[in-house]
This record gives sequence, C-alpha cells and structure tokens, in this order.
Amino acid sequence: MAVSPLPAQNGTSEIKLSAAKAKSLAVRTGSMSKPGNQGAATAKAKGAELAEQLNEETRQKYVKGKKLGEGTYAIVYLGHLKDDPQSLVAIKKIKVNTEYREGLAMDAVRELKHLQELSHPNIIALHSVFSSRNQNLNLVLEYLPQGDLEMLIRDVEGIRYGAAEVKTWMGMLGRAVWFCHENFVLHRDIKPNNLLIAADGEIKLADFGLARSFSDPYRGMTSQVITRWYRPPELLFGARFYSGTVDVWSMGMVFAELILRRPFAMGTTDINQLELICQNIGTPNEENWPGVTKLEGYVKFDNLNSQPVKGRDFYLGTFGLIGSVGVDLLMAMLTLDPRKRSTARQVLDHKWWATDPRPTAKRDLPRKGGGPAKMGEDLKRRGGEIEDGPGDKVARKLNFAAR
Repeated sequence: MAVSPLPAQNGTSEIKLSAAKAKSLAVRTGSMSKPGNQGAATAKAKGAELAEQLNEETRQKYVKGKKLGEGTYAIVYLGHLKDDPQSLVAIKKIKVNTEYREGLAMDAVRELKHLQELSHPNIIALHSVFSSRNQNLNLVLEYLPQGDLEMLIRDVEGIRYGAAEVKTWMGMLGRAVWFCHENFVLHRDIKPNNLLIAADGEIKLADFGLARSFSDPYRGMTSQVITRWYRPPELLFGARFYSGTVDVWSMGMVFAELILRRPFAMGTTDINQLELICQNIGTPNEENWPGVTKLEGYVKFDNLNSQPVKGRDFYLGTFGLIGSVGVDLLMAMLTLDPRKRSTARQVLDHKWWATDPRPTAKRDLPRKGGGPAKMGEDLKRRGGEIEDGPGDKVARKLNFAAR
C-alpha cells in the first residue's frame, strides 16, 4: 500500500457554550417538567442566567477591530484576544433575520453545527461563539490572511508552481474531505474559492453553509448543491440519494483546475455543464453507468453530442504535469458512475502520493498574500448560496424545504 498523507488527529479544541445553545438547553430542560411546576420554572431561570453569564465571559475575551467585509448576511471583523493583541482572529457577525425562526437561517445553523463538530488542521477552526447585545450571533474563526487557492490559480504571471506543489495542496484538501466523511459530513461546495490559506501555507476548507450529515442512507437530499463547475453529473441529473463521492468529483475538478490554471468545465447552464462533461470526460449511458437513465432529471444526448469515455491518452495529453500515476488518480476521481468513483479514503491511499516528486513543504509553497480584506470577502458570503460563474453576481438562494 502506498504511503497515505493522513495526519495524526489533533485534539478537539474547546468551544465555549453559546448563549443561544445554553438557552435552548435550558428551555428543553424546563419543558420536560409538568406545567406549573415551580422547580422547573426556577431551573429554567437559572439556566438562562448561566447562559448569559457564559456568553458575556466569552464576549469579553475578544476585541473587535476594523471591518474587513460586509454582505447582506454577515459582517466580518478583524479581532484579537483581549489578553494577547498578537493573537488575531476573524469575527463573523451573522445578522439576525426576523424572517427565520429563532432569527437564523438554516444555512447559518448548518455552518455553526458542523464547525463545532469538526476539528482538523485542514478545516477552518471555530474558536468560540457568542451573541451580541442586539442578539446577532458571532463566530470567532481562525485568522487566515493569505487569501484563497483561487487567487493562486488565476495569477498565471505572478505565481509559478509544479507537480510538487499540486501534490501538497491536493493532499491537504484530501485530508480535509476524508475527515468530513469519516464524521458523516458532506461539504457539498468544494471549490478553490472555499479553500483558504493560513499564514504557514496550510490549506483550510471553509464555508460549511451547504454541508449536511449523511448517516441516514434512506433520507433523500437536495440535488441543488455544489457550484455548477464543480457539480457531479448525478446531481445535474437530479439524484437525491448520494454519498461522499459528490465531494470527490469536486476534488477532481479542483485537481484538474490546478493543472490547467482554469476550470476544466465552465458551463453557463446545467445542460451546458452536462454537455461539457460529455465532451471532456464522456457521455453517461447505461453501459458506463448502469441505472443512470432512471434518474429523475436524466437527459438523453443525441448521437451528435454523445462521446465515448475519454481514455488515458487524452488525460496524459491534457494533464501530463502530474505523470501517468497522477493521471490514474484524476481519472478515478472523475469517474462518471459514482459507485465506481474513488472515495476520499481511496484517494489518500493512492500510490501517486509516494511517487516523485515529493510534496513541497508548506513553508515553501508559493504565496500571493490576500490580506485581511480578502479574508473578509471570503467569509462574508452567505453559506447556502452557490455562484454559477464569475459573471453571475446574484447567488442562487436554495430552498431546502421545497425538497
């Protein structure tokens, strides 16, 4: 077996109990008692008082600095620990919206829930949570000043890199996705724009607004997730039952983009995206993907648009930078049939990681330096929205309840 780039797991960081969570716990505790029970009312009042005390203690630990970015959903500030001004953090204030129950959109709840559950070197860290006096929720996140992976890919003239750097970045992404899947979490929006870079060069997977647990195989999920260019064919065909291989397809598209220095398939509509997948990878049919025609949104392409699945010669000619073994890995990640596509674990166990060149040390990775403002732009986006292309300035709001 090849050497896998799996790291030793680090300890779970301690996260302070938020006021909202403590209040919810107090309410649930009180509701278990009989109506009119004086003891239950007293316990509920004490629970609320404790929640306020814990929340205030957490809030007082941090000092908000300048505003880094503001959107309709959130405001991002540069902050630091009150006792240590050199310990910088990003404070993402999620605005209360009275349209939603409890004032928070479901995607904000998802982001908070999964960031509290996942602690890994390649996933953005949530240090604390507290509410403001105006009841806005504040997420205290680690400070990542080096921008995102998309900046490095797009700067063709200023940033040069090769197979060794691609191997390092893909190893970091692979470990993050593997850890999510090991904890039964689908990210569902992997793309270079959501891969933030720490000061030491470490890649951090961010934006968990579309993430969800997938421990129940009999519960359908929406197919309207993952930014179009990185969306796998099963979701474009409307599949509602899927696994972690949807994230692996997105990883494969990021892999291809790192090599090409541009997205591999830049569809303008869902149908156009499928057409590009047919041209660049191959046309899905019952021969290469048994059962595909039974998917709710299956589209049959005529003979003029039908293309055979591309072989190794095509991939070697297009992605020769990563060598023949790297091409095998890319092909396994971009397999049309999700049941035959590699899992995140299989990606990390692939022999490519043990071949030359060795991955570049993270301290030697090329840097562009996005600065605080770029991090503000990355974090102010609302989780639960996906942009279909650089020209699409209005992100599509997802209606999960409709499914």
